[in-house]
Amino acid sequence: MWLLAIFIVVPIIEIALFIQVGGWLGLWPTLAIVVLTAILGTTLVKRQGLAALAQVQASLNELTDPTRALAHGAMILASGLLLLTPGFFTDAIGFALLIPAVRDFVMRQVRARIKVQSFSVGTDLHSRSPTADNDVVEGDYVEVPRRDGPSGWTRE
Repeated sequence: MWLLAIFIVVPIIEIALFIQVGGWLGLWPTLAIVVLTAILGTTLVKRQGLAALAQVQASLNELTDPTRALAHGAMILASGLLLLTPGFFTDAIGFALLIPAVRDFVMRQVRARIKVQSFSVGTDLHSRSPTADNDVVEGDYVEVPRRDGPSGWTRE
């Protein structure tokens, strides 16, 4: 139900703001502001999005919890969508989501409503291996001759 309200209320707010700003500045300055905010927003989103991606990669390489970086990346993506949507209200929300303190606040609010049951990164092969005490694994093998042509797994 709240999603329906957003789809009704946000366009009404945008139309009202367009009328107010357009009446105050005129048509062409109003359109110029909308285009400039989209260009500026795209540039900022690209820069911050690449930084968030680097943070996700770093946390995965260090085997640490990537949820903060992933959440920031998702909010940066949402801000990009809002900044590309023509309008002053959506631009204000989009630019606000580009501020790390605002993203942290939103993340704390969402985290208060979500309970994570468990989280693990990576695996310890030796603790799960039945031969943890023995470095030698014995086995048999059969050498398969190489065939020319299709492997048989695909159709010709």
